[in-house]
Amino acid sequence: MSKKKFYVVWNGRKKGVFTSWNVCKKQIEGFENAQYKSFSNLEEAEVAFSKKYEEYKGKNTTKPVLSAKEKASFGTPILESIAVDAACSGNPGAMEYRGVFTHNKKEIFKKGPFKNGTNNIGEFLALVHGIALLKGKNKEDIPIYSDSKIAMSWIKQKRCKTNIHFNDTNKDLLELIKRAENWLKENTIKNPILKWETKAWGEIPADFGRK
Repeated sequence: MSKKKFYVVWNGRKKGVFTSWNVCKKQIEGFENAQYKSFSNLEEAEVAFSKKYEEYKGKNTTKPVLSAKEKASFGTPILESIAVDAACSGNPGAMEYRGVFTHNKKEIFKKGPFKNGTNNIGEFLALVHGIALLKGKNKEDIPIYSDSKIAMSWIKQKRCKTNIHFNDTNKDLLELIKRAENWLKENTIKNPILKWETKAWGEIPADFGRK
């Protein structure tokens, strides 16, 4: 069984992060000066798309599977926690996010789809939703897992630093982002925000399973 790959197109008919080679191929086949690369996981692909192609040109962007020893170095996830994730069809595209209990994958909340969103925006909103939910239940000691370093950094900065263009098609998403940012500025975050180590533990429990 082949390992799932993610494809970044910096220069093509349509730019973005794609989860299918066939879709990626349509963007770059016959396109002059096409720029693209494959990556072993979604997070690395999204980080790469936010940078320039030249930083990855000629480099091996797919990594081998971790050894048992390397996996053990990450330990095991805290089961008494919640996990959040987002899914987006295209970049931008129809986006939704959700949160689940880590130990049994039972869904706690789910929002969307929202038009013309991105995966990073969804990850950010999912974290804010999870933090606010736990705060309202006086469970500020419960950890929240995310597999997005970008979204986690936005939480620390209390700002969704997306460069997406907002218009009438996604004005409701912009309103939601502003509400989330205001909530972060008005509240203190006590819940531990932890990185889900996908390479060692597999897909995050909140994953939508569409990769």
